[in-house]
Amino acid sequence: MAVPVSPAVDGPGPARPVRARHFVRLKLRVTANNFRGQGWRIALFVLGAFFGLWFAVGGFFLFAAPGLAGNDQYAIMVAALGGGLVALGWLILPLVFFGVDETLDPARFALLPLTRRTLVTGLAAAALVSVPTVAALLALAGLVVTAGMLGGWPAGLVAVVGVLSGLLLCVVGSRALTSAFASMLRSRRVRDLAAVLLAVLAALLGPVQIALTNSLRDADWDRLAGVARVVGWTPLGAPWSAGIEVAEGRAWAALAKLLLTAVTVAGLLLWWSRSLESAMVGTATAGPAPARRGPAGSAVTQLFPRPLGWLGRTRFGALTARECRYWWRDARRRANLITLAVVGVFVPVMINLGGAGFSFDGEQGFDSLGSTSPVIVSVSMVFVGVLAAVTLANQFGFDGSAYAANVVAGISGRLELQARMAAFSIYVVPMLGAIAVVMVLVLGEPGWIGLTLGSLLATYGGGLAVNSYLSILGAYSLPETSNPFAMNTGAGVARSFLTLVSMVVSAVTAVPMLVAAVLLGDAWHWLALPVGAAYGVGVALLGAYLAGDVLDRRMPELLATVTPRR
Repeated sequence: MAVPVSPAVDGPGPARPVRARHFVRLKLRVTANNFRGQGWRIALFVLGAFFGLWFAVGGFFLFAAPGLAGNDQYAIMVAALGGGLVALGWLILPLVFFGVDETLDPARFALLPLTRRTLVTGLAAAALVSVPTVAALLALAGLVVTAGMLGGWPAGLVAVVGVLSGLLLCVVGSRALTSAFASMLRSRRVRDLAAVLLAVLAALLGPVQIALTNSLRDADWDRLAGVARVVGWTPLGAPWSAGIEVAEGRAWAALAKLLLTAVTVAGLLLWWSRSLESAMVGTATAGPAPARRGPAGSAVTQLFPRPLGWLGRTRFGALTARECRYWWRDARRRANLITLAVVGVFVPVMINLGGAGFSFDGEQGFDSLGSTSPVIVSVSMVFVGVLAAVTLANQFGFDGSAYAANVVAGISGRLELQARMAAFSIYVVPMLGAIAVVMVLVLGEPGWIGLTLGSLLATYGGGLAVNSYLSILGAYSLPETSNPFAMNTGAGVARSFLTLVSMVVSAVTAVPMLVAAVLLGDAWHWLALPVGAAYGVGVALLGAYLAGDVLDRRMPELLATVTPRR
């Protein structure tokens, strides 16, 4: 990929400086080239644009509603809280669900004589040229309408500046966060620290959400407006509420909020530039390589990590050991495991305790102020089991062109899928067990351990079977970059659609467990674990058996699909 700013390109004379517009033109050109001969990518792009426009129209009327109704009481709440949710989602969702469209991989600019400022501003400008940004701009334009109708053209003009600066904050903040997290995941020394910090964050999100839910349940609109005004003075809500401040006669507050936004954007740009340089180099200090112990031995013996020494020296054992190493060392795969650890902890807590609230007793632990039931617990465990297996919906995309080695070796599809399931389960099943234990302790129902773990295993096994098919029929290529959250143009829609299909179909496979929880009552507490484990293992093996035949027939097509295009 060439940068169209070389002095030789423009002929003799002084070289023209590189501007942000060059990065925008380059992204548009690369995007157009990626669409050539790829009808499915064009279809996904059009589909994503349609849904983006649909959400944009709904968001526009939501943000414009206070102005259209002439009610300034709700204007600050819609601006600060609604805009804050948009900003928060823009920062978090790329880490959990969508990824980031990194058509212009920063690593490809590493050898070019570009200053850090030029590279950061150019990549930021290119990142603004996307469907989500346009859709968000159209939706947030409703804030301009509200500010203009309540405070005239000065408030509307300030709202325009606030919306534009807020969008810049969202894009830069998202890129800074994913780039820094990607650099952190490449370093094994900080990987464990990252897991601990994320676990602490996950443990805090549930109680914070429950506390907010309980507070809002009894809060009146005046108190909620007070919360909105507090949020409006944070970077998440400041840019969106600046126009409302002018409409209410506080021009000084609007200026202060715009200055706060500008300082935040500058800080995020500085943070992004630091992590971006590390991403361009593509390395992280991991210390000296450990000395090889014992005799040289054979390559087969060295392939098996010590914890997996019990695996047989067969094709299945070798494939399982290799996949285990990939899940441990590949930053993109580690990111998915950490996401599961985070979401798997606080989502069940919110489902079971979020509606009723809870209190803490030093002797009895957590005590729900409402009531939960085995059916609700089973539903929450179904969600976690589905989420655990959805990571494999594009498991061959993680391999990319390296999957050619399996094709050349002539590995059967059934053996391939069984080994991948086994390697992934070595990491995931202990995590599911830990989640089940945490849930019964939080609920104060230790006798429900069989119910929670059985539901998890059954749903997880069904998800493995479903994703075996999806990973073959719906695979897509991933960019060759050090950022584990980067996606090709249009691949974000593909990932979202594939994830949705995987979660829905996997949840359907868990319906028998939910029916049994409803019909069998207390007896199901003892039967859930053995039945759920047997059901999960049986469905997973059946899925590998049936999908293996499909994989045998589609190996060449699958390899071509997951191989990144340059």
